[in-house]
Amino acid sequence: MMKIPQSKLPFHFSKSVLGAFIALILLLEMIWFLGTFQVFLNVVLPVFALVAIGYFTGPLLGLQAKTMTRYAYFILIPAFVFNVISQSSVPLSTTLTMVGYSVLTHIMVAIGAVIVGKILGRSREVIAAFVLISIFGNVGNFGLSLLDFRFGEVSKVPATVYFLSILVTSFVIGVGVAGWVRKGSLSAVTSVLKTPALLALPPAAIFAATGWEVPLSVDRLTGLLGQAMIPTMIVTLGVQLSSVQKLELNVDTWIACGLRLLLAPLLAFGLAFLFPLGELEKNIGILQAAMPTAILAAIIAIEYDLVPDFVTTSVLLSTILGVFTLTILLSII
Repeated sequence: MMKIPQSKLPFHFSKSVLGAFIALILLLEMIWFLGTFQVFLNVVLPVFALVAIGYFTGPLLGLQAKTMTRYAYFILIPAFVFNVISQSSVPLSTTLTMVGYSVLTHIMVAIGAVIVGKILGRSREVIAAFVLISIFGNVGNFGLSLLDFRFGEVSKVPATVYFLSILVTSFVIGVGVAGWVRKGSLSAVTSVLKTPALLALPPAAIFAATGWEVPLSVDRLTGLLGQAMIPTMIVTLGVQLSSVQKLELNVDTWIACGLRLLLAPLLAFGLAFLFPLGELEKNIGILQAAMPTAILAAIIAIEYDLVPDFVTTSVLLSTILGVFTLTILLSII
């Protein structure tokens, strides 16, 4: 083997320099890994542990997901919304900006899902399922809890604003697309305006806008109920997932999960630059867009007979994959 004289080299690359360079790379990798592991251990794991508790103990204890869901839907969520929004000091302009940002993001995600389905030559039913899976993020169960663990108390108001706006937007788009495929009634779209969480919004907004102090008894009541909302909803999700009977794991399932876990946060990241958002509001918006698919997508798929096994499998798979995607994203943001 021909040896190159050191005088011909552009610099003297000694063994000590090479060793120091490798050590630096290993150190950086260790720091990144430890940072990611800490996020997984302290932010992501507690949430998914509650899902696992619900998944394994639900059948053993005979827990009824429907009863738990109705309890959270009609009592806990409205109390949480009122308690958080009534004490909010976020300017109205900022709130409207967050709403516009989240609405545009999820409209673009839905359009992206349709385009992907068309390119792949999928049926109308599968394309509608793609839309459901891609827009119905689990911004309540996962979003509120993960953001609270990641950013603390300051995340509650923006996370709740995104939760409500994404819920309404996803429901309108999802039911609209389902009705388009099945040519059914779209009256369910307007029913979202009657949900208890949104009914609790006007009185909460009045207190926030006027600066009136919420009566102490009401504040404590809604505060206690609101604190019970997140753990109840996460355990309920595990109970719901434990009832999944038939799985339909195929290429389309992975594509659908990619639309939810990759396309949605990427679009949210790109669109964030179009809105005058603060760093916190922007980061929370991106993270809410990255949440795995909510069980509500499967409920609508069952209601409209839109390949329900496929949608339900996608909900379960995206929840599992979310352990990894959310850990990485939370480490970056």
